[in-house]
Formats: sequence, structure tokens, C-alpha cells
Amino acid sequence: MENDRQAEADARSQRALEAFVVRARRVEEHSLAADWDALVALTTMQMTVAQLGSGEVLIRQVFPDEEVVESAAARLRPILLQGDPCFYQKTLKALGYFCRDLPQEMEWIRATRAEWRARVSPATPEEAGYWVAVSNTVTGESYDLDRHKLATAWIYGDVVHHDTIRRDEGDAFGLFERFRGAVPLVAWGMVGAIELLNYIRALHADGVLQLRQEVLDEPVALKSTTWEHTAQLYYAPVGTQAPKDASLSLSKHWIKLDGSVDVSVFRTDSGGQLLRPVRSTNMPELPSPEEVEAARTPAGGWKRDQLAAWGIPWPPPKGWKDDLATRWKAAHRAGELPIKPAPAPDRGPVQETFDFG
Repeated sequence: MENDRQAEADARSQRALEAFVVRARRVEEHSLAADWDALVALTTMQMTVAQLGSGEVLIRQVFPDEEVVESAAARLRPILLQGDPCFYQKTLKALGYFCRDLPQEMEWIRATRAEWRARVSPATPEEAGYWVAVSNTVTGESYDLDRHKLATAWIYGDVVHHDTIRRDEGDAFGLFERFRGAVPLVAWGMVGAIELLNYIRALHADGVLQLRQEVLDEPVALKSTTWEHTAQLYYAPVGTQAPKDASLSLSKHWIKLDGSVDVSVFRTDSGGQLLRPVRSTNMPELPSPEEVEAARTPAGGWKRDQLAAWGIPWPPPKGWKDDLATRWKAAHRAGELPIKPAPAPDRGPVQETFDFG
């Protein structure tokens, strides 16, 4: 019986750790985490102050675009919620279970738990950072709210839910004040999650934890949003029975699509064109790895218009060169010849913004 209880506790703690690792890796892949120093700076509410001739001062804070912080909050949210499998404190509890006989690790876990509670889930307003007070000169009404409540009003009232109670509570302060409160909370949540993730990785490498390798390696965020596969394509008259199993052979009614077929006849239910010719003018160029390298500028990067010709968005996502190389190799295996890219950019002086790899 005792062995059964221990096995159940082992499995429960293992599930919590692995759920957190997968979600925290997705947080780690967010663009805000690409510049670690900038992410940490967002947790500190840095301001600039300029003296004005009138005797007043101009206080200024610069934040990332709201969409960027919003997407980061969406990735982080399950780590903040007690009921989710990857909840931060649940992960620390599981980590403590496996490290219960390791005093140094247990001390780190206790300190980390206390810091998370103070920064992300403050028990008292005094720990929330700052307050904002506003008053209505017409009605005489006054409102004040701490930074943490303003942050949760933005996260749960404006972004991931439409929590009317939190939304109404923060309404008097305006959208920007709610957003301003949320930025350091989201940033610190990301920092805390990534630091815990790296701690778990280190314990796994030391053999203290035994995580499944796929949890550490499986894709957690898309590097490219272009869906592209080489395949054989078949079509049949409307109403033809489709195979019920992918392993079954197609009936004689299914015809292989080849170069002699006019693909413009294939339409969607709403009348739109379903298939387009392979060599449509809208197709991006598909350069070889050598051609990608040849297009580098003297500064070592690539021009924005050249990346656009290859179908790469700006700013270019991580792994864009590997993605291009994979697509180019797949096209060769399929017997297709890639479209040649435009001539390499002029090697003269460059005044544009570049990506450096």
C-alpha cells in the first residue's frame, strides 16, 4: 500500500513538472524573451525624468506594443492559474517532492516560492509596487487602485477574459494605466518561469530529475507559419466515397492530379478558387542555402525587401534560414526546380535595418 502511494505521488509530481516544462518552453520562445536584458528591465518599471522650464517634470516610460505583451500574457496565463496543471506553485511543490532530501535545493525552492508570491500573487497591497489615485472634479468621486489590481484588470478584463468585475474596477483609470500595471507583472512572470525552467533543466542534467526527453525537445512554438508539404494529390467527382482509413487504397474513381489538369476548375463551396498553379506569381522565391549566404550585405545581414521576396516576414523569426533550407531540400527531393532569387543586393553603402542571423 505504501509503495502504491509513493508511486502515485511520483507520477503526480512528474506530471506537474513535465506540464510546466512544456508551457515554460513556449513562454521562453516568445519574442519578448529574445532579449533577456530588455525583458528583465521591463520588470523594474524604469522611467526617465526630464526637467521642464515651467518647474514641472516630464515622466516617461516606453513599453512594447500592446499586442506583443498580450500574446506573452496568453502564453504565461496557465502558469499563473492555480487550477491549471502547469501552475507555478504546483511545479515548485513537485520539485520539492523530488528534492526533499537535498537541503540546498530546498532552500532555493523556498526562496523562489516567497519571491513569486510577493511579485506575482501579493498577499497585501503594500507588496504590489505602487498605487494610482484619480478623482472626478465634476462628481467628486475618487478612486485608487494598486498596480497588481490594475494589472489583473488588464489581463483578465481586457485580454484573456472579459471579467466584468475586474474590468469595472479598473475602468476609471483607463486602458493605458491598466496596461502599464500589467507589463511588469507579465515580464516578471516570464522571467520567473524561464528561470525555474532552467533550474529544472539543470537538475535533469544532473540526474536529480528524470524527465521524458520529448518534453524537453518537442516543438512548442511555430518557427514558420507557412504550411507546405510534397505529396500526390487525387480528386474525384462530388459525392465519391472517400476512404475511411488512411491506409486503404483509393478507388478507381480517384484521379491523380498532374500538369495536364486545369486547377482553376476546383472551387470551394463559397465559389472561391481552391487550388492555384504551382508557379503562381504570388509564390515567394525559394533560394538555396548558398544563394541565401550570397545575398548577405557587407554588414553581415539581409535587406528587408530581399527577405520579403523569400516569403520571410519582418522582423524575421528565429530559425528562418533553417526553414528555407528545409523547404529547398524538400523541393529538390520532389524533383522540382526552385525559382532562382533576384540578383544579390548591391554591395555599396547600406542605410537599412538588417537581420543578423
